[in-house]
Amino acid sequence: MAKPQKGSHLPSKSARHPAATIGSGIFTFLVLICVGGLFAARYGERAFNGPGPLTQEKAVVIPRGAGIRDMADTLEKAGVIDNWFTFLAGLKLTKPTANMQAGEYLFKPGQSMASVIDTISSGKVIQYSVTIPEGLTSQQVVARLMENDMLAGTPSVPLEGTLLPETYRVVRGMSREALLKEMAEAQQKVVRLAWERRAPGLPLRTPQDLVTLASIVEKETGQADERPKVAAVFINRLNKKMKLQSDPTIIYGIVGGRGSLGRPITRTDISTATAYNTYAIDGLPPGPISNPGKDAILAVANPPKTSDLFFVADGTGGHAFAETLADHNKNVARWRAIEAGSRAGAPASPGAPAAAN
Repeated sequence: MAKPQKGSHLPSKSARHPAATIGSGIFTFLVLICVGGLFAARYGERAFNGPGPLTQEKAVVIPRGAGIRDMADTLEKAGVIDNWFTFLAGLKLTKPTANMQAGEYLFKPGQSMASVIDTISSGKVIQYSVTIPEGLTSQQVVARLMENDMLAGTPSVPLEGTLLPETYRVVRGMSREALLKEMAEAQQKVVRLAWERRAPGLPLRTPQDLVTLASIVEKETGQADERPKVAAVFINRLNKKMKLQSDPTIIYGIVGGRGSLGRPITRTDISTATAYNTYAIDGLPPGPISNPGKDAILAVANPPKTSDLFFVADGTGGHAFAETLADHNKNVARWRAIEAGSRAGAPASPGAPAAAN
C-alpha cells in the first residue's frame, strides 16, 4: 500500500465548501435582521399605540398648508408625541388615507399617536364662543370683532340692523367677514319668520319697519320682560299718529353708528331735528338705530294688547307705564324726585317717551 508522502495533506472531514460558509453567514444575517425587525416592529407598535408624553391637556395649532412632516415636527415640538419618525411610519402603515386637516386641536394627557391621528383627521377643531350683545350698532359690532385676535381679516361695516346679536361658535383663524355673514343670515331667518307670524293690523308696512321699531325697543329697555310692554306703547302711539319721542333716536341722529353720545341729552338735542329724532319727525325713522335681538323683534311682531301710551323710568332699573297723560305725569314726578340733584335740562327719563304734545 502506498504511504502518503511527507508533507502531503489529506482533506479534513470538517472542512466546508466556501459557498456553504457564505450562505450560512447570509442566513445568519437575515435571521438577525428578521429578529431585529421583529423587535423594532414590536417597539414601534408600542410607541405608536402606547401612552404619549403629554401630562396635561394642550391646544396645538396645525398651520394651514403644513405637510405631514411639518405636522409631525409641530406635534413633537409641542410635546404631544415623542418621535416624529414613529408617528409618520405609523401613519403610513396603519392610516394611509387619513385626511390630516389644519386647525387648532385639543390633545389629552397621555394621548397615543394613533389617537392623535384620529383627532386631527376628524377635523374636530377647538371652537370658541363669541357673544354679541343686543342693541349694538353695526359699527360697534365690527369694532368688537376686531378686538378678538382669534378672528382674521378687516371687514366692511354691514348695514345697520342687519345682524342678529347672539352667541356664535367660531374657530381660530375664522374670517370676521364670514362671521358677519353668518350673523346676517341668522337675522334674515328670524325677521322672515317674525314677519310671517306677525299680529294682524300692525302699523308696519315692511319687515324693515319691523326691524326699525325693534331696534328702538331694544335701546329703550335692558329688561327682557319689558320689551313687549315697550313695543306695545310704540305700536299704540303709531296707531294714534303720535310721535314716538324716543331718546335713543336722538342719540343716533347725532352720532350715527358710533352709538354713544358721551354726554347727557340736552334740551337743544331734543328740539334739533334730524332724520332720526322721533321728537321731531312723525312715525318711524328711516332705518334701524341698532341691531335688535330676537326677543325685541318678536315683541314688536306680536305685542300685547294694552292701552299704554307712556312710560318713564321708575328708579329700579325698569319703567312705569301709563295710559293717560295725567298718570304719566305722576310717574314723571316720582322719577323727578328720585332723580333730584341730577343734571339740569334732562328729559323726563333717560330713553323713555315724554308726554304727548
